Amino acid sequence: MLVPPYVWALTIAAIAGLLAYDFFYHVRKPHEPTLGEAARWSALYVGIAVAFGIGVWVFGGSGSGQQYFAGYLTEKALSVDNLFVFLIILSSFAVPRMLQQKVLLFGIAVALLARTVFIFAGAALITQFSWVFYIFGAILFVTGAQLLLDSGDSDRADNVAVRLAKRFLKTTDHYDSDRMTTMENGRLRFTPMLLVMVAIGGTDILFALDSIPAIYGLTQDVYLVFTATAFSLLGLRQLYFLIDGLLDRLIYLSYGLAAILAFIGAKLVLHALHENTLPFINGGRPLHVVEISTGLSLGVIIGVLAITVVVSLASPAGRAQVRARGKSVEVAD
Repeated sequence: MLVPPYVWALTIAAIAGLLAYDFFYHVRKPHEPTLGEAARWSALYVGIAVAFGIGVWVFGGSGSGQQYFAGYLTEKALSVDNLFVFLIILSSFAVPRMLQQKVLLFGIAVALLARTVFIFAGAALITQFSWVFYIFGAILFVTGAQLLLDSGDSDRADNVAVRLAKRFLKTTDHYDSDRMTTMENGRLRFTPMLLVMVAIGGTDILFALDSIPAIYGLTQDVYLVFTATAFSLLGLRQLYFLIDGLLDRLIYLSYGLAAILAFIGAKLVLHALHENTLPFINGGRPLHVVEISTGLSLGVIIGVLAITVVVSLASPAGRAQVRARGKSVEVAD
């Protein structure tokens, strides 16, 4: 899809404007959002993303529209899965509820910057080397396997970024509103807020390494990759507060995401074989293999996510897990 430079400029300005509005009108003053506030703004951001996708469908054609929605749904699902890790990080650092909005918005901004860098780096690699699709496919297979192995474990939040932050950033034992520095015994000290910001930001960069190959398996249009990724991240803060109580119920989300990533990984490998230039595979000549259409990809993604959510919400194990969490909180209180 050919996108004029002014459309790129307007799109980037709109996304930056939404982030700025979110900060100055919602996050700048620490508070705990109500369920109604979170629901209204979550619906607004999803509505913006859907309206944009309809515009892509109308002006760019059905193929571009399908690619956008497939990428958006995949990235949104991965973002929801990332919320599990954010929840664990916020809990482990005992971040007060009214301060969590700022941490999450910071994480969204870092995630958007990191993904933008990886998007353009990935585009450059794909343009020059078609064999990169083999690597992207392998990354998705490994990521899917990790999701299966780590499903339901808090160890997923104990990554290198969190460990380095805890080791090298010495902070006070208490928060001072949402400040990252404070005065203690006449000395300027870091607060735990800085530690949380570093942990969330570093975790976001690690997430980007998995999410970008996934969306490039659905579309190689850089504009669609960028917008689908950006709109999947916008509203993630509000979504966190909206579905916080449901996160523990989505016990099979990791299994569904693993299936989706494996499916996209297979799609990438098939595409790589179709464009093959590696001399040790078929003498460096392309193979005539079946390629998975975008329409089929979109159907598989929607179907797997729908089944995963329904089965998770209906599962007695999910309800039992929520009750166990509630009891542990009461004991801690």
